[in-house]
Amino acid sequence: MRRYPLEPRDDWEKLVKADGLSYAVQKDGTPYWDESAYYVFAPEEIDYLEAVTAELHDMSVQAARYALDEAPMSAFGLPESARETMAASLDSPSLYGRFDLVWDGEGDAKLLEYNADTPTALIEASVTQWMWLEDRFPAADQWNALHERLVATWAGMPLPGGRVHFAHAEDGVDGEEWVTVAYLRDTAAQAGLLTAGLRVSEIGWDGVARRFIDPAGDPIEACFKLYPWEDMFAEPYGELAGVGGTMWLEPPWKALLSNKALLAVLWGLFPGHPNLLPAYLDGPRDMTEYARKALHGREGDGVTVVTAGGTEAHAGEYGAEGYCWQRYVEVPSLLPGRRFILGAWMAGDRPAGLGVREYAGLVTTDRAWFVPHVIG
Repeated sequence: MRRYPLEPRDDWEKLVKADGLSYAVQKDGTPYWDESAYYVFAPEEIDYLEAVTAELHDMSVQAARYALDEAPMSAFGLPESARETMAASLDSPSLYGRFDLVWDGEGDAKLLEYNADTPTALIEASVTQWMWLEDRFPAADQWNALHERLVATWAGMPLPGGRVHFAHAEDGVDGEEWVTVAYLRDTAAQAGLLTAGLRVSEIGWDGVARRFIDPAGDPIEACFKLYPWEDMFAEPYGELAGVGGTMWLEPPWKALLSNKALLAVLWGLFPGHPNLLPAYLDGPRDMTEYARKALHGREGDGVTVVTAGGTEAHAGEYGAEGYCWQRYVEVPSLLPGRRFILGAWMAGDRPAGLGVREYAGLVTTDRAWFVPHVIG
């Protein structure tokens, strides 16, 4: 594993925005997409990461089943009423997810978390870095089967009805969430599916027919929503999610995989596993260096990292639901002032690709930089 500097392409911002990455530059003018460097992975390193990703996914599914059978939902910051809805969806297919891993090419990769409900940083991993590869290194390869496998996952999915609704939050058409939903909608269309778009707030409930409907009054038979299940469970219609006849993507059970409590359940089921870090729900125990993570936190919100060298805290809207304490692991760096983590993607139930994000400090936030990679 190596990192090399590289002169960015002329008009790089125009190029990546044409590929769909509308948020290539952050609001303060700092590039989010950073092609002034690239990572090189050996083929055997990619083989290793692919195997680790597959095993961690299988373990996570086992942990979710265990939690539904044995754990109080309060341990996940979820209402007990959500258990039945999640359990009923266990055999429902899923579309995608992203593991955040720490690894520098030596020793064992370590799991930081599994973003399995509403993962973003997708189009840059799937499309943008592939187009960059074709421009800069057309003879090289990349761990990137994301697009093809997303299309194949849609094509093989047993969907009810003839149409999939895609629900996004209220951000504008240049926002990350909107772009993610629009891209996934495009992959569904490429699989031959009919699609329709709407805002999450436009999902309605027909109390007579007892089903979810769109603004036109048509039934929502299948719906991808980039909206956290823990938020939906807390809303008035959340308890109806399992009785309205809608096939949800992601399915309700994946609320457990995206929850930081999963880390503690995994450690309890697979203590000492080489790809896991000790994690607990009742405090740091004997750990002197650790990350305290809000169970529902996203993009670094609600994370406090305690190390021998100091403490870094990122306050946010999360934390009232509870915390998980995970042993701190030194995040590697191949450039002074920047650490990096590996985002290993799942499409359906198969590992599908890799994205590298760099960041300053101890906590990965939405201030990270996305850096492309090649296999060489």
